[in-house]
Amino acid sequence: MELVRWRPARDLFGFGGGLDRIFSDFFSPECRETGASDTWDWQPVVDVYDKDENIVIKADLPGVDKKDIHVDLNGRVLTLSGERTEEKEANEESCYRRERAYGRFVRTFNLAADVIPDKINATYKDGVLHVTIPKSEAHMPKQITVH
Repeated sequence: MELVRWRPARDLFGFGGGLDRIFSDFFSPECRETGASDTWDWQPVVDVYDKDENIVIKADLPGVDKKDIHVDLNGRVLTLSGERTEEKEANEESCYRRERAYGRFVRTFNLAADVIPDKINATYKDGVLHVTIPKSEAHMPKQITVH
């Protein structure tokens, strides 16, 4: 039998060490009983960019049913909200790890420009919500001719 010297700093902070496992276990919960208290809010990842006369938002919403997605505009604040419900496919005894989040989500965006509310278009395909928000004429880039 070989004796290995114990170095607490290396074992706690080293690669694959204890502190790493503590954070991993906290942020990536194991399988457990599911219920209303076990669901938590989650935040879908988004891309927001300015494209000529539109503001475009793309949100990854895998596993969210289209009927559970809501897009609201109040002044210059656009809100994406909805809910991803948990699938009950796996038996709890056969589950080793659960990392996907379920529950409600809400994302709000302060738009930098006035927009045309009636022409906002939202499509949902392959788990990606694509929102196109047309800017008003007053905020369109203008080319000024030099005389």
